[in-house]
Amino acid sequence: MITSCLCTKTLQERNVLLMGPPGAGKTSVGRILSHRLGKPVIDIDDDVLEKAWGMTVAEKLKQVGGERFIDEEGQAVCNFSASGCVISLTGSNPLHSDTMRHLKRSGIALYLDVDTEDIVERLNKMKVNRIVGQCSGVSMRKILEYRKQFYEKWLDARVFCGRGDTLEDIAEKVVRVLDRYQDTESETYISTRNHRHASNSDVKFFSDVAVEGLAPCGGLYVPNKGFPKLETSEWIRLADMSYPERASVILEKCIHPLDIAPSELRSMVKRAYGQNFAAKSVAPVKHLAENQYILELFHGPTASFKDLSLQLMPQLFAHCLPQMCNYLILVATSGDTGSAVLSGFSNLRESDRQRIGVLVFFPERGVSAIQKLQMTGFKGSNTRSVSVFSDFDFCQRAIKGIFCDLRLTGYFAVEYATVLSTANSINWARLLPQVVYHSSAYLDLLRDGVVKFGQPIDVSIPTGNFGNTMSAIYAKQMGVPIRNIICASNHNCIVSDFISTGQYDLRGRKLKLSNSPSIDILKSSNLERFLYHASGRDGKLVQDLFERLEKDQHFTVSEELLQSVRQDVEAGWCSEDDCLNTIQEVHSKTGYIMDTHTAVAKSVADRLHDKMCPVVLCSTAHFGKFAPAVLKALRCPDVPRDPLEQLDALCAIAGQELMHKTLYESVRHEANAPHTVCPPDFSVLTDEVESMIHDSFLKLR
Repeated sequence: MITSCLCTKTLQERNVLLMGPPGAGKTSVGRILSHRLGKPVIDIDDDVLEKAWGMTVAEKLKQVGGERFIDEEGQAVCNFSASGCVISLTGSNPLHSDTMRHLKRSGIALYLDVDTEDIVERLNKMKVNRIVGQCSGVSMRKILEYRKQFYEKWLDARVFCGRGDTLEDIAEKVVRVLDRYQDTESETYISTRNHRHASNSDVKFFSDVAVEGLAPCGGLYVPNKGFPKLETSEWIRLADMSYPERASVILEKCIHPLDIAPSELRSMVKRAYGQNFAAKSVAPVKHLAENQYILELFHGPTASFKDLSLQLMPQLFAHCLPQMCNYLILVATSGDTGSAVLSGFSNLRESDRQRIGVLVFFPERGVSAIQKLQMTGFKGSNTRSVSVFSDFDFCQRAIKGIFCDLRLTGYFAVEYATVLSTANSINWARLLPQVVYHSSAYLDLLRDGVVKFGQPIDVSIPTGNFGNTMSAIYAKQMGVPIRNIICASNHNCIVSDFISTGQYDLRGRKLKLSNSPSIDILKSSNLERFLYHASGRDGKLVQDLFERLEKDQHFTVSEELLQSVRQDVEAGWCSEDDCLNTIQEVHSKTGYIMDTHTAVAKSVADRLHDKMCPVVLCSTAHFGKFAPAVLKALRCPDVPRDPLEQLDALCAIAGQELMHKTLYESVRHEANAPHTVCPPDFSVLTDEVESMIHDSFLKLR
């Protein structure tokens, strides 16, 4: 729930503090805002410092020098007070902690995050060649980069400015940011099955949906007012930023600043995408051949795209948790999610690990041997994995059944003070970070000159639970020029069949094991979010469809809805032979080795893409995770049985430098890890849940 002391007073009573470096336009924007908001304007330089000192700021700086200047500036500002004003700070005020603490007691600090090139151009016109704290030999760009940490430390909200934004543009953005900041009801979430007007009890904020995961009615949470849309100039500016910087800006647009403060969110992002990713660019885009590009999403600690969400999501989750309960995260995985969840939650602070446990269910015979080793070999005080003699759909269905059993969840809450949640892509906090890498892929192509902004791309995604596809649709809604999204399936082509026929039919359909097990899924959970979007947010229709699927194992959508579905996505599938042949052909022609899921994306894209624009293939896992199939595809005469020997064989072909080091080490150390195996019995799985709760939260540590 959003709370803040700033909500207790109206915006009119509070000061609006404009922060930013010299050249950001604070003074000019302050004057425009004064007129727009009907507030007096105060410029700290002119109206506070020069009056207090009896001399100009330049004279004072020359008199005392840079280091002493910041202290004397701080003392003068701490003796100043005002209310209900627009206050343009100096560029150096945020370097003085006492100053900012004093000012923020009565004001909202807005960081005018203006493009560095725009700032340098303005300073050149103003004939400013040095600012406070800039030593001889340090460039203006260097000191501006150094200053960012202080503005980001104190901000309450960021005013992200696109390249070339005018002062009037910036002022307009400030007004929108203020409107957003004070309207705590503006960014709520609704269930895909909600077909009533939301009452106060139905209102959910980001912090609520991050913790709950699944809505009480069985639906999935979506933003009540859709996604924010970035302007062209903002996207162009993002192109020159690093992945963590892009992630911070995009996620700040999607998470209300009173739910998670931007400074805290930025710290989480920095921790999530720091040293634990092998690639400096986190999710690099590489040219494959002709107009095909590969988005490599496997450079995280568990070698799959799930790391892009699950290095961040546990931090979001822990931040949003109420303090009075323990929380057990239940996860069903078809392979990659399991190890990524275990890794992400094990990296939490000790205080958070003591009240958050993770239990992963996976199909015993439905994941690769290396995926199994990653999960069963993971050692964490708050984590456990259990396999089931069934398929992913049973595991996922069992978890949903546990969540929807109010008697059971009530028992856990009363008996053990433990609340259940999930980290599957049905959880909004898990799905949201995936929007970033689809956006980042386009920005890389923009930065490298492959496209100009506005020119479209297509995206081909190996599709199982539909979360990756749904996040691409959300990136498109934010303004990324994605034309077509290609849903690529293996022979478990339930999504492809649905998009072709409008019928989602599970009757008599058996899951078939494949070389791409992470998309061996028949009940595609995030399809529910997609149909909510495609139907114009018709919650009653969505509820009827998925209740019918649960009861009768099939549903059929209208021709009108099917046409709406096809506006966003197209779909196809490939055989097992197609998949392996694609790996071999790509390696033969380019030397590039792809995993089986990436091969599914390429095989389908080769058939469906019209070559009218670039197509980005989502490479969702490192080829080492599916070593036997990849070795078979590469015509290895004798595929070793031992997983470590399989990886060594791949190293001999690809080179040691292309092997995922963390993956290799996890296999080398965990070759004989024991694990619990359960029958496909709902009551047995609930016993495992209760046992995990007992072991995690009731035993003396």
